[in-house]
Amino acid sequence: MAIDFDPCRPQEFADPYPFYRALRDEAPVHRSQSTGALCISRYDDVLTVLKDSETFSSSAMRTFLMNGGAASKPRFNGAAVRMLLGLIFRARINPFTIRTGRSLIAEDGAPHGEMRGIVNRGFTPRQVTRWESRARELVAESMQPLDHGRPFDLVRDLSVPLPVHLICEVLGIDGERHDDFKHWSNVLIDFAAGPGRDKPVQSEAVEAFLELSVYLSQIARQRKRVPGDDLVSTIVTSSAGKSGLSIQETVNFVTLLLVAGNETTTNLIGNAVDALLDHPDQLRLAANDPALVSGIIEETLRYDAPIQLLFREATRDTEIAGTPIAKGTFVAPLIGSANRDERRFEDPDRFDITRQAQGHLGFGFGAHFCLGASLARLEAGAALEPLVRRLEKLERTEPTERIDSFLIRGPRRLLLRPAA
Repeated sequence: MAIDFDPCRPQEFADPYPFYRALRDEAPVHRSQSTGALCISRYDDVLTVLKDSETFSSSAMRTFLMNGGAASKPRFNGAAVRMLLGLIFRARINPFTIRTGRSLIAEDGAPHGEMRGIVNRGFTPRQVTRWESRARELVAESMQPLDHGRPFDLVRDLSVPLPVHLICEVLGIDGERHDDFKHWSNVLIDFAAGPGRDKPVQSEAVEAFLELSVYLSQIARQRKRVPGDDLVSTIVTSSAGKSGLSIQETVNFVTLLLVAGNETTTNLIGNAVDALLDHPDQLRLAANDPALVSGIIEETLRYDAPIQLLFREATRDTEIAGTPIAKGTFVAPLIGSANRDERRFEDPDRFDITRQAQGHLGFGFGAHFCLGASLARLEAGAALEPLVRRLEKLERTEPTERIDSFLIRGPRRLLLRPAA
């Protein structure tokens, strides 16, 4: 059959995996008619793209996310003008360098290594371990409605507030701004990864981006003058003779951490619980053996990854699986498909928490392997350990509705109640 897969508008948000299988079997290197991007669906080919950052540049991430899922620029309108003026006069940031300034997600080679070396200062194993006890405290607070038999939305009550509150504390953000941070994150992810394309710059997205940029630029300038014991201070100050990030780079990085980091953890937890409820045999295993929580996390990252795809741009003429790829071509390595490739994982559509899932690409691979992977695993573990003991006595009140996004995969809400 003829396949026309659009990576920015998956045909079925509820279950994209049959489409991925069709791509792997019939068109492993598929050119999307709507975007022109080449969709790469088999594990080995996706791994090749992710490993070779010299040939496949991550600069395409900036193009697609800043343009709301399109290879071309969004239409310029009054809201865009307000954004430019607001960045200049409110945030004191040069708006014309945002697309060209250094960003961790869009850099390669030495510039990426230098930036990653700076931000890695805030993600040492010792620091991540320090956050574990606080994560468990936040989980206990969030689960109080469930413990008292009240209505419980896993997304609203646990998987959203946990990463938002923890990352705000890590950044040294005032507690009263936590709700603002989640609002900004929601609006920006909806614009960057929602289903629309060729849309004008939206007023709500502009205002959210401006508010976040103004707040973060003020925090960065303040911490540069008077450093504290927080992540922003760590990345803006000099260390061992090396400079920190600039104000704009700090804004870019924290925005990435807020949007990508929070959404990854939120949807990792949501997808894990949803899969466990769909597979009661696996839930029973987990309830009887808490040591399997790490297996739940890794199998969820493989089986139903929170981030479904990435974007790259070919820096030279090359080929994948015998298909010529011209310099400048956009490539979409499909993480969600690679993790279900039967050529790499036996019986890949089966959710098996005892599986040896090593090698999954749920956090990417290579130079751009997810910086916050250890933190996401920590948060998911803190949430799932107490949850698996309760889930056998709970049930969903409605079918799971998925987030309407080409990039992010997870439940919009997951309402739980005592099982009948």
